[in-house]
Amino acid sequence: MSTVDSSPWWRSAVIYQVYPRSFADGNGDGIGDIAGIRSRLDHLAALGVDAIWFSPWYPSPMADAGYDVADYRDIDPVFGTLAEVEALIDEAHALGVRTIVDVVPNHCSEAHPWFRAALAGGPDAPERELFWFRAGRGPGGDLPPTDWTGEFGGPTWTRTTDPDGTPGDWYLHLFAPQQPDFNWDHPRVRAEFENVLRFWFDRGVDGIRIDSAGLLVKDGTLPEVHPDRPHPFRDQDGVHDVYRAWRRIADSYPGQRALVGEVWLPDRQRFANYLRPDELHTAFNFDFLGCAWDAAALRESIDGTLAAHAPVGAPATWVLSNHDVTRHVTRYGRADTTFSFAAKREGIPTDLELGTRRARAAALLCLALPGAAYVYQGEELGLWEVEDIPYALRQDPMWERSGRVDPGRDGCRVPLPWHGDTPPFGFSPDGASAAPWLPQPADWKDRTVRAQTGDPHSMLELYRAALALRRAEPALGDGPLSWLPAPPRVLAFAREPGFTCLVNLGGEPVPLPAHERVLLASGPLDDDRLPADTAVWLRTRAN
Repeated sequence: MSTVDSSPWWRSAVIYQVYPRSFADGNGDGIGDIAGIRSRLDHLAALGVDAIWFSPWYPSPMADAGYDVADYRDIDPVFGTLAEVEALIDEAHALGVRTIVDVVPNHCSEAHPWFRAALAGGPDAPERELFWFRAGRGPGGDLPPTDWTGEFGGPTWTRTTDPDGTPGDWYLHLFAPQQPDFNWDHPRVRAEFENVLRFWFDRGVDGIRIDSAGLLVKDGTLPEVHPDRPHPFRDQDGVHDVYRAWRRIADSYPGQRALVGEVWLPDRQRFANYLRPDELHTAFNFDFLGCAWDAAALRESIDGTLAAHAPVGAPATWVLSNHDVTRHVTRYGRADTTFSFAAKREGIPTDLELGTRRARAAALLCLALPGAAYVYQGEELGLWEVEDIPYALRQDPMWERSGRVDPGRDGCRVPLPWHGDTPPFGFSPDGASAAPWLPQPADWKDRTVRAQTGDPHSMLELYRAALALRRAEPALGDGPLSWLPAPPRVLAFAREPGFTCLVNLGGEPVPLPAHERVLLASGPLDDDRLPADTAVWLRTRAN
């Protein structure tokens, strides 16, 4: 894809998520870094992606894997330097690949200079206005200002100690205590992040991914959560003013800079409000990600997604996994194939062979739908969730803050396997003394990039073929979709000109419709029939 292409790239792009800590280790310390990413850019170019989204790489104490940011304009030394990132952006562009950086605007790190000043200056510090400092309730202010439950579970307020050693005010953190929430009612906060956007756009990035995009604005009266009233900190109407200002900044730059929102909302209309023409360009489709492997449920999700996006003229996005959720090879091998944070537990049985077969079919479904698609690193290798990480090695705060009920997100963040028969599978340079920061399963020896390259039956070659066809097929990417008649447990739809996708989610093979030739199948066909848990792309007439 040319970086000077004038078409709206973000409407049809396939975007690959790089989790820098786990992609590739260039210096041998067991932690992925910018040097490692630069050394593996050829893999992403050969895969055929249009853009790379980089999870946070900023200076951070790493209380939440870098989502606790201390400086939004620099790079944590564990990953490298800002100069290396600038070179990475240029090198990706030279390969025809755009770049998207992650910005975390809801909260920062307790190590951020503003928050340090807020604590050091005591109750009268002006920096306290940039956060949510409040007096406690009850005698002596010993109770938190509200009983809100955090996004990781547990309380949302932590009490401070004043410089004289006495108990002080409480501060709000919707995530971990090390992640104080910004006060977006303050103009200085808004101006700061507008400048952060300009900083990264000035360095050539093509898009900004916005973490926890629906949480920024809070109801300043701090009401308790009530089912019959607007939520006090989720999807407040005032958040849209923030993104209108950001859109004006993005539109002021050449080359179609895109804003991508992480918006977790069950209400599709409220979700679509973020995608109005003067706000965000796209947002993640979590409804589809969490959907069961069931034809009726998937069709309802697809129809609902397209219907919600149509009035605002925004493209849909399709995503199966990311750095926060259980990998779909594992999910699709379970009796319950949905995903929700509330349902995550240890010890759920999984049939990985079944999950892999369904994941192959889901990839073709996802890449054939109208709009943009996301691929989380390792999806193209068919990696599964690593669920036996020793307790002592787990690092995700979800694990502890849930009372060790939620297994956390470490299992989808295990470093990638590149080559070799034993860990670290080329993740670190040969001879590196440090082990990968999370342990890799020995069974990944047949999931390495090298092992799968050239194997026509591998997950990697399926993704390479699908992405090549997606670029070549004028029917794919953004555009309309037409459902075709099909048995109850089969999805069948046409994309014009001359393309049909069929996905069999039932238990028995089904006949293929009339077609000129098979373009690609997720698994072997049964003569002219499509087996269970298999997808196929068909040429239905000559172009």
